[in-house]
Amino acid sequence: MEQIDILVSEVGPRDGLQSLQQIMPTAAKCEWISLLAAAGVREVEVGSFVPASVLPQMADTAEVVAHAKTIPGLDVAVLVPNLRGAENAVKAGADKISIPLSVSETHSLKNVRRSHTQMLEEIHSIAELIAAQPAERRPYFEVGLSTAFGCTLEGPVSEELVVRLAVLAIEAGAAEVGLSDTTGYANPAQVRRLVKKVWDAVGRERLNGVHLHNTRGQGLANALAAMDIGITTVDASMGGIGGCPFAPGASGNIVTEDLVFLVEAMGLRTGIDFDGLLRARNYLAGALPGVEIFGFTPEAGLPRGFQNT
Repeated sequence: MEQIDILVSEVGPRDGLQSLQQIMPTAAKCEWISLLAAAGVREVEVGSFVPASVLPQMADTAEVVAHAKTIPGLDVAVLVPNLRGAENAVKAGADKISIPLSVSETHSLKNVRRSHTQMLEEIHSIAELIAAQPAERRPYFEVGLSTAFGCTLEGPVSEELVVRLAVLAIEAGAAEVGLSDTTGYANPAQVRRLVKKVWDAVGRERLNGVHLHNTRGQGLANALAAMDIGITTVDASMGGIGGCPFAPGASGNIVTEDLVFLVEAMGLRTGIDFDGLLRARNYLAGALPGVEIFGFTPEAGLPRGFQNT
């Protein structure tokens, strides 16, 4: 498989769809994921193991994981809110499990109904569950530090608390932490500063990725700031769909198509083919009639003479 410089992790099937009133049929989700993989996308967060009563959009995650696991070379990621969700994810065969640990405790109580102490206990239990699996069935375990740059419910978030929770998450057994701008508060200077602080506390190998929202139009600027200092994984959502249903106003992930163009235009490799990406986008638009999708690059087209690296 071709070596890449930046891993663009597609989160649309989870973060994108969870915020929509419309429920995408399982067969359509599976076809969309197949088209993403055919375009060269290497990691897809295909769903979330949460109760269907909370997010009916995610009720078919086990079925979607089963399909995604048949696609050669695709890393199948899922989000879980607790140990029970992790048990279901392990049973389904997910390659990667992420759990949100909101730095804003108010958001944590709203999002997963648990305090910091309770979430750290869940993280420890999940780490034990994973360690007990045979090596070939052991998923990678990441803790996403949600609201790391600010919170619509609490306002500013302490950077020292972000760092402390990163350390505690690693001590509890997570392989890695990620920084999430759940509410679109971040700016490039803040991104650079906070990434470096977490690196100093847990080591560079324990923080490789960021999850950024474009709520205030800063998404690509923040992604560039992160990549400039050495971050190698950036989450994005096709068409910019998504947000957090438990954080008012947190609309809009980074548009996958625009992020891929940014990275490739700088001469870095994503391994993603634009023609294939646009086929996946067109399919998504047809599968979600009436849902607005975004993106400058698909609207404007690629510059004359532009080629994927």
